[in-house]
Amino acid sequence: MVDSSTVLWGQTLVYTLYALVIISVVGWFAYRLTRPGPAGVASKLFFGFVAFLVITGVSLHIVTYNTIPWSPLDVHRGETQADKVFEIVVADHEFRLPAERLEIDCGDRVLFDVSSQDLTYGFGLFRPDDSMVFQMQVVPQHRNDLLWEFGENGVYSIRSTEYSGPQGYAMIVQDAVRVSGCPGGCEPCRRCRPRPDRG
Repeated sequence: MVDSSTVLWGQTLVYTLYALVIISVVGWFAYRLTRPGPAGVASKLFFGFVAFLVITGVSLHIVTYNTIPWSPLDVHRGETQADKVFEIVVADHEFRLPAERLEIDCGDRVLFDVSSQDLTYGFGLFRPDDSMVFQMQVVPQHRNDLLWEFGENGVYSIRSTEYSGPQGYAMIVQDAVRVSGCPGGCEPCRRCRPRPDRG
């Protein structure tokens, strides 16, 4: 599975270029309206640009849909068997994990089954550099689960990604998930772990 940070970088680049094209068209249109002489833009040219933007925008969504690594897992969710299932309970602003550290082997498809006993929380997995791998909302009295395939070694923290009151800021479990066994990757070491000053 492609790393989510790679997907984010690619989509940021593509959608930034698309936004710049739209802004330039609006700027060009405004410039034409403020010039002396006949106001406006030739309708064929204007509607040609609009058609170009619509076709490009729809194409971007179709192309980037296929680059999202977790979409096949979601589309074929009913046919996909999880290699490991972790049942996690959240209550009183605390994550209750089934083990002190969740051990995952490279290539495992893991189902995180998270339930809340009181408030709406978030459940997010974060890299040591504080970038997010994935997240989901955890709503009381509803099924909240997420299937993820791990293809890179690392040690990750679990954090709440939803506002759940003033105590929610402390909902961080450092070094909660460890993925190992991927070829060519380093085993989690001092370089891969969060610094002590990150709390």
